[in-house]
Amino acid sequence: MAEKERLLERDISQELRESFIDYAMSVIVSRAIPDVRDGLKPVHRRILYAMYEVGMTPDKPYKKSARVVGDVLAKYHPHGDSAVYDALVRMAQDFSTRYILVDGHGNFGSIDGDSAAAMRYTEARMSSIAMELLRDINKETVDFGPNYDDSEKEPLVLPSRYPNLLVNGSSGIAVGMATNIPPHNLREVIDGVLLMIENSEVTTADLMKVIKGPDFPTAATILGKDGIKSAYETGRGSITMRAETTIEEGSNGKVRIIVNEIPYQVNKAKLVEKIAELTRDKKIDGITDLRDESDRNGMRIVIELRRDVKPQVVLNNLFKHTALQSTFGVNMLALVNGEPRILPLRDTIYHYLEHQKTVIRRRTQFDLNKAEARAHILEGLRIALDHLDAVITLIRSSQTTEEARTGLMTEFSLSEEQAQAILDMRLQRLTGLEREKIENEYNELLKLIAELRAILADEQKVLGVIREELVAIRDKFGDERRTKILAAEGEFDEGDLIPIEDVAITITHQGYVKRIPVSAYRSQKRGGRGVTAMGTKEEDFVEQLYVTSSHDYIFFFTNKGKVYRIKAYEIPELGRSAKGTPIINLLNIEQGEQVSAVIPVKEITAETFVFMATKKGIVKRTSLDEFSNIRKGGLIALNIREDDELIGVRVTDGQQQIIMGTKLGMSIRFSESDVRVMGRIATGVKGIQLSSEDVLIDMDVVRHDADVLVVTSHGYGKRTPIDDYREQTRGGKGIKTLNVTQKNGYIVALKVVNSEDDLMIITNSGVMIRLRINEISELGRYTQGVKLISLKDEEEVMNVARVVSTDDADGDIV
Repeated sequence: MAEKERLLERDISQELRESFIDYAMSVIVSRAIPDVRDGLKPVHRRILYAMYEVGMTPDKPYKKSARVVGDVLAKYHPHGDSAVYDALVRMAQDFSTRYILVDGHGNFGSIDGDSAAAMRYTEARMSSIAMELLRDINKETVDFGPNYDDSEKEPLVLPSRYPNLLVNGSSGIAVGMATNIPPHNLREVIDGVLLMIENSEVTTADLMKVIKGPDFPTAATILGKDGIKSAYETGRGSITMRAETTIEEGSNGKVRIIVNEIPYQVNKAKLVEKIAELTRDKKIDGITDLRDESDRNGMRIVIELRRDVKPQVVLNNLFKHTALQSTFGVNMLALVNGEPRILPLRDTIYHYLEHQKTVIRRRTQFDLNKAEARAHILEGLRIALDHLDAVITLIRSSQTTEEARTGLMTEFSLSEEQAQAILDMRLQRLTGLEREKIENEYNELLKLIAELRAILADEQKVLGVIREELVAIRDKFGDERRTKILAAEGEFDEGDLIPIEDVAITITHQGYVKRIPVSAYRSQKRGGRGVTAMGTKEEDFVEQLYVTSSHDYIFFFTNKGKVYRIKAYEIPELGRSAKGTPIINLLNIEQGEQVSAVIPVKEITAETFVFMATKKGIVKRTSLDEFSNIRKGGLIALNIREDDELIGVRVTDGQQQIIMGTKLGMSIRFSESDVRVMGRIATGVKGIQLSSEDVLIDMDVVRHDADVLVVTSHGYGKRTPIDDYREQTRGGKGIKTLNVTQKNGYIVALKVVNSEDDLMIITNSGVMIRLRINEISELGRYTQGVKLISLKDEEEVMNVARVVSTDDADGDIV
């Protein structure tokens, strides 16, 4: 009968439903989902607290990992030892955790998927930044609860003095839900918290100005900002990650793709294996060799290509078919007051900040209670010292300690704690110096008590304390962003793969163009021979040379007065001896139209102007935003007369001075404000009055403390101080800038230069030389100049470009 009374009849479906819900909530709350306040799951919190308890701090020697795992299992986490050790290992892997929380010693696995050594072999201790998660935990800043068998107390959350949930991210699969929060840059996240401290109504858009996006331990690149914006605004989003690659030309002339960084959570060994499999199965054509040359200095996967394949095509196929391009599905799920919630960026920071307010208030109250208790004791000691003889007499006349304590409390109106402190006081405290110390300590405590009470009474002071401590952590542990973020302009944006670097763009007389890195050239001494910069046909020669950045907009102005626009990296990068690509393949220029000027532009604004000059001396100034929408077929930049052509274009701010030079050695300097702003269709006004045989050959913008450099067709040149060219009125005949003779030839270029600049000279036979400006003699306006480059018979200088020097070495160009 007793057995039957213990039986409880339940509907099985109801029992399963309730039991499963209990199980699901246990997994959600106690295993898989992090807390929004400290960003930790219970197992990670217990590991760090166990290490803190046994003194495995950064200033102490390493201890066996098995010691930590044993303590965690015994005291807080009654689950499998592998689960605890795996969690510890992950916190020690710099390719898994953005800011490691465990300082590991030994084999803790690799990015190739190798497992860590057994816990009996590895050693560990807390990292320095992990200490900030537990700072002030002994000051009643957080709640503690009973462990699984009620034999110990464990923290329910850590103080977390920095926003660890965003900084290190988290991932986990619960029952019916999952979380996947990417790591971020500590400096950016703290700046975001500071922004919310300054303005509680801060928007997600404001926060995104400082928190650019996830910052992965393995660096790489994020393509597009839409996924980041969605994740930050809604808590969910998809972020495309792409490996960091470069394209190199080997010593044997073959091209190879170098992979230096891979997406987060990608197994490098499996990635290499997948590339090899695709090559073997002929799904990707053109790969001749595949090597993993990674070492302790960094990652390097080398993919050798056949000479006849386009590296960009191979790379795009690799992005499409392998983990070189991967997706990180953001699902910012965390526990808020014990309940799982999807958190946008602003809510995540808000809940963290609320936690910090609680931590600071509780710590301040703890310090206040301690200070008030000590001040209470000191008040009693001060009373005793003021009535020293009476106190001594009372104590000597008492038969027991209890009688003395009661007597002190009655005689001097002291509390029990004060009376006990007087009885415990050593005789050395009666000296004058010790009495002074008590008085000083008491006064300092009164100041501290007032300060602590002021903090508790004013939330702005609480926020001020949080701000000060966050700034200290940011300055101590903050580092530079690793992951680059690039705007997506299509499925595969070639610009994402092109490094930002200075490049030289050359254009031949017959319309061939190419891009060469400026870093490929080293400076030579004046008068050197130079090397071949472009292989050309006998009837062709290099006519234009421009230096710019690979990611700038490039505006092409033609001799017919039209303008076209592309990105610099869209111009093919070719070898030094290659002749280039026909420009008609890049621009829809008309027959007989030739590019006469190229200008790089980073940003198009109405406050920027384009100043143009023609061979006949006509000048014109137009706002740059007139060219903000350029069709494939180009736009009219200025209306040119039939016998004239455009020879020079410069970008100005409206307050510049212009200097122009002619073929026969004349020049003029005037203010650009002399030329009113005109629309695109206008013809322009006269800039210089030319003789019947003369034409304008070049123009530049005046810079103070600079020199005017002129170079002639026979390879002569000189520098003249800019102040030797007085300002004149637009439209005059100008003054002489060089004495043109049969020996030095006519002028081909006039540039405004500084002594630290470099100069590139290119001839009609394709020879290029790079010189330092400070090696060119400074001479007067009426001189002939000195030889800059040695020319062969019938060889002439065709063009000159100024370039900022990036190579201090002398010797041959490489």
